[in-house]
Amino acid sequence: MSAAGVLSFAQQGWEQVLAKVKWSVVYLDAACAESLHWSCGSSRLLEAVKGPACHLREFEPQAIGGGAQQPRAVFVLSCLLKGRTVDTLRDIVRRSHFQHCVVVTAVSHAVHLTANHVPAAAAAELEGQQPVFEQLEEKLCEWMGNVNYTAEVLHVPLLLAPAAPHLAFTPAFATLFPLLPRDVHLLNSARPDKRRLINLGEVDAAALTPELLLHIRCLVSGLSSLCEHLGVREECFAVGSLSRVIATDLANYAPAKNRKKTATGRASVVFVDRTLDLTGAVGHHGDNFVEKIISVLPQLPGHTNDVMVNMAELTAVQAIEGNQNVIAPGCLAQSNDVSAQALWEALLNTKHKEAVMEVRRHLVEAASRENLPIKMSMGRVTPGQLMSYIQLFKNNLKALTNHCGLLQLGMATVQTLKHPQTAKWDNFLAFERLLLQSLGDSTRTGVLNQLLPMIKSPSQRSSDDYGPEELLILLIYIYSVTGELTVDKDLSEAEERVKKALAHVLSEESELSPLLQKITGCDSAINLTFPKSQVAVNDVFTSLQEIAGARTLMKQFKSVYVPGNHTHQASYKPLLKQVVEEIFNPEKPDPVDIEHTSSGLTDLLKTGFSMFMKVIVLSTRLLKPLNIPELLFATDRLHPDLGF
Repeated sequence: MSAAGVLSFAQQGWEQVLAKVKWSVVYLDAACAESLHWSCGSSRLLEAVKGPACHLREFEPQAIGGGAQQPRAVFVLSCLLKGRTVDTLRDIVRRSHFQHCVVVTAVSHAVHLTANHVPAAAAAELEGQQPVFEQLEEKLCEWMGNVNYTAEVLHVPLLLAPAAPHLAFTPAFATLFPLLPRDVHLLNSARPDKRRLINLGEVDAAALTPELLLHIRCLVSGLSSLCEHLGVREECFAVGSLSRVIATDLANYAPAKNRKKTATGRASVVFVDRTLDLTGAVGHHGDNFVEKIISVLPQLPGHTNDVMVNMAELTAVQAIEGNQNVIAPGCLAQSNDVSAQALWEALLNTKHKEAVMEVRRHLVEAASRENLPIKMSMGRVTPGQLMSYIQLFKNNLKALTNHCGLLQLGMATVQTLKHPQTAKWDNFLAFERLLLQSLGDSTRTGVLNQLLPMIKSPSQRSSDDYGPEELLILLIYIYSVTGELTVDKDLSEAEERVKKALAHVLSEESELSPLLQKITGCDSAINLTFPKSQVAVNDVFTSLQEIAGARTLMKQFKSVYVPGNHTHQASYKPLLKQVVEEIFNPEKPDPVDIEHTSSGLTDLLKTGFSMFMKVIVLSTRLLKPLNIPELLFATDRLHPDLGF
């Protein structure tokens, strides 16, 4: 299985969509727009539309309809064609003048049958038929106002947003996150007539809510399509409770049975619950430069995986407040620029010093190819030096066009190096390393006591001090890396002191970020009283304690903390690294925490890991500070994208 196969899966899906969009108004939801962004870019879609004006619109209830001169529409959607999605579709079509509508959904017809409560036996008899899609086609004609107009509904598996050869995101599943122990109570409340669940280890598909189970089935449908494209029969493994449910559903996915019989290749798919190790998600590791870029630059609107790069310095637009939105921002995704892609992969795989040197090398080579008057300088790479190279392209339209992607990545590097948050990022890294060493000499109590003086009210904070969100990141790091501990009097008292200090800070904030609004339940700082802050902080610490206990049911992967000794400092060892090492270590016995999910009697008879021919590791992994679900693809060897 090759990385090229994963990329071609995404691009092939979009080629099917592009074949439908000529002279059309195109509506996309956010997840599909993000997949397009990383797969082939919006420019490719605009070329396929061939219209004189931009006819790309966001799929939302308030979306503008098609005018009298716009008879064709294509809707590209990542979700089920059901409920609010169909209501929005109906409203847009009714207020338009469309005569030809195409609806593309990333969810297969088989999942639509499940969503409409069609029994499995009845669904099997409908193989080759698509009654749900056909009914919607009839409705589309009705909404357009003429049954003789044309409507088409089809499935295209637009699952992935491929960011690199071995790294792909799944934007449509940004909200899918593993369960915490408190969720067991909620699941029990939803099924009072059934046997009570004791812990997450007992959770199976039957215990989940219909909504969550359907969301999982949508993911499974997309993964099955990926395996079909790769020509492999998958063997499914899981580490964690929700991963076990997903792996089992994929292993037993009925529409894939015929595909598996004829598949010529084999692949092992390992699902990992991200809650088992949030240390890597919120920590500052310095493994690659992209980590810093994503942490400090503003998020690209509507995206979960990209940032905005200010490109105004390459234009003649004056840098005044009213001109902020005149120039479209740059970004990290450069799917149509080979040189920029090479630099992007270098930034993903190299640390700070090597990364900025690579940026300089690419800029120098590009300037040389364009015969620009570049002055070579060796030694340490500075933001000013990089900016001087970038400015050479400013008044040369041909050079700007030829190297637009490279210049966006160059500007992203400069703005990251100059950003005031970069110094704080380095402070985070230093403090986290200090915490790891402190854990060797004390318990979580001592670490919380170290954190306490750093919790300062807005009036006491300087630009170098930590705000509420940054303190929450440190707390998640502390609780995830330490794991479950016996709560004694000292720990309880230390937690209470931190809770009280944090509650005071929240209640004194003059403005609440969207995250703090969600945590506190208050949309304005005026409404956030100290008692409300206390309630919110208590809920936060309940979650922190559950994060600390996430590995309780593990027998082998109980810790991500490696104590120091006379020759090595204490360190953090990622759970994903431990999992992959176990898989590829022939000398160790079968790992007990990596469960093989069966799809029949033959699989039940299999033992050992000889079936691990090629491996795909799937994890809901967070890249700071955004919630980014991603797929990690490791083929035959440990790849730098895995963070090893």
